[in-house]
Amino acid sequence: MPYKVLSVDDSQTIRQIVKKAFEPYDCEIMEAQNGKEGLAMAESEKPDLIILDITMPVMTGIEMLAKLKDDPNLMQIPVIMLTAESGKEYVMQLVKMGVSDYMAKPFKGEQLIDRVKNFLDLDGLGKDSSDIIGSFKPSGQILIYSFPVEINRKTVKPILAAVREKCPELPGAGIKHIILDITKIPTIDMRTINLIVTILKTLREKKIHSRIVGTKNQSEAFKGFQETSNIPIQVSLEKAKADF
Repeated sequence: MPYKVLSVDDSQTIRQIVKKAFEPYDCEIMEAQNGKEGLAMAESEKPDLIILDITMPVMTGIEMLAKLKDDPNLMQIPVIMLTAESGKEYVMQLVKMGVSDYMAKPFKGEQLIDRVKNFLDLDGLGKDSSDIIGSFKPSGQILIYSFPVEINRKTVKPILAAVREKCPELPGAGIKHIILDITKIPTIDMRTINLIVTILKTLREKKIHSRIVGTKNQSEAFKGFQETSNIPIQVSLEKAKADF
C-alpha cells in the first residue's frame, strides 16, 4: 500500500522538487497551495506525512500546524516544515508546536528523502504487505484482522491506514464484525496499546463490532495499562466468534 504524502507550498517549483524526490518510491503525492487547502486535504485524506511550507497566503504553515495539533484525528501525522529561517529561537518555536522535523531552503530532493525516512519506511515498500500491515481474512460475516509481528514507529501508520481503508468496504460485503488477532505480537508496549485503542475507536465510529483474540500473557499485559484494563481478550478465534 503506497504512503500518502501531502505537500503544502505556494511555490509550484518546491512542490515539483518534492514530487520528483518521491518518484523512486511507491508513494501518492498530494498537493495544496496554502494552509487552508492543505488542512482540508489532511482532514479528508489522512496522509502519512505532511511537508509544510511556512510562508503562504490565505493560511500560513504555522497556522496550519497549530490546527493540525489541535485536531485529535490529525495531531499524530508527522510534519516536516520548510523554512527560510534557521535561527535557534525560531526552530525552538516550531519544536514546541510539535513539528517533527524542519528543513531550511533551498534543499535537494535526496536531502528531503533522508529526513522522510525517519518517519516512513520507504526502503521497505517492496516487502510483502502482510509483513508491514498484517492480513485480512473473511470468515463468513466476520473479518479476521491479524496484526503483523512488528509494531514500531514505521509500521503504525500503514497499519492504521489499512484498517481505515478496509472499514468502508465491510458493510457492502455484509460484514459487521471484526476480530483483531494480536497473537503474533511478541511484546505489548505503550505504542501497541495506543495503536489498538485507536483501531477500536475507529471501528466503533464505523459501527463495526469488534473482539480481540490473544494469548493469556497478552491478556495479563492489557490489564497493566489503564487504556485497556477493562478490554477482554478471548484465547481463541472460536471463543471470539461466539462472543458476538
